[in-house]
Amino acid sequence: MRKLLILALVGLAAQLVDGALGMAYGLTSSTLLLFAGVAPAAASASVHLAEIGTTLAAGVAHWRFGNVDWRVVARIALPGALGAFAGATFLSSISTGAAAPWMAAILFTLGTYLLVRFARPLRANRAAGRLRSRFLAPLGLVAGFVDATGGGGWGPVATPALLVSGRMEPRKVIGSVDTAEFLVAGAASAGFLIGLGAEGFLLSTVAALLIGGLIAAPIAAWLVRIVPAQLLGAVIGGVIVLTNARTLLRAGELGGPLPPLLYAVLGAGWLVALGLAVRALRRTRRARAVAEAALGARAGAVPGPGAAVTEVALGARPEAVPGPGAAVAQPDTATPKESQRLAAAAER
Repeated sequence: MRKLLILALVGLAAQLVDGALGMAYGLTSSTLLLFAGVAPAAASASVHLAEIGTTLAAGVAHWRFGNVDWRVVARIALPGALGAFAGATFLSSISTGAAAPWMAAILFTLGTYLLVRFARPLRANRAAGRLRSRFLAPLGLVAGFVDATGGGGWGPVATPALLVSGRMEPRKVIGSVDTAEFLVAGAASAGFLIGLGAEGFLLSTVAALLIGGLIAAPIAAWLVRIVPAQLLGAVIGGVIVLTNARTLLRAGELGGPLPPLLYAVLGAGWLVALGLAVRALRRTRRARAVAEAALGARAGAVPGPGAAVTEVALGARPEAVPGPGAAVAQPDTATPKESQRLAAAAER
């Protein structure tokens, strides 16, 4: 019972992270399961089976809020399902001893990517046009394969690529990727079922992860408003890097003073990434405040009761002072292009 409770907390924590970042449910839960000693194939299979339920709930919620671009879902989900099925078959065919370093290396790489990505602001391009299948299909194929073989990776691979393209709203990127993941998780589970059989799934683990994830889903919607995604991404990236570094060091049979030295280097890199994430967060907030102040000043440039006295005192021309019956000019409003220009200038 205590183990199941811990697994439920793992699912809850993973869903909180995923709800705040739009990614990393598989990364977080697979990393913690591997750390607990679960076999790589069994960990990935159990996580993906639990994700069928969590992604279905997330997809329905995104659909109800209008966050889903069904054209993108159709073009990324099918290749993603093929890649996930192939990845699950591949992972099921190799031994546990060979799978552990492979899976840890993928998770370590994705954790490093999270650190780098959230250590600096993500600047989206202002590209126009719709995303084409020649971009979405290979992206889904690669993301699905990495997701199944690494126990996670669909969100970290697909979400940033769509965000950087600049052709979709961030909310629709998150909603479309989460909705497409339902089909990806189902295909990966089918691949593990063929490769491992029903005994390859730890049903108690699946149930615990699913319960924790479903409980955390509404909490994550609140958490994303409280904890900055920039900071949370850097924290989770560091945890994933350090945890999987332990598996890689064991697989390489490295001893002596080298492991403590490597841990010290990785820990220092994590602290640097956290510092950069905090600085990037402050710069983003400061730039947003400057842009909002500039737009507010432009929109609120209406002379108040003491405006005439002030202008005369400053040497304004007498004819510039409005008389008793003069109409007060309406405030200027910034056009969308002017708003974007002011925001860009504020960021610079």
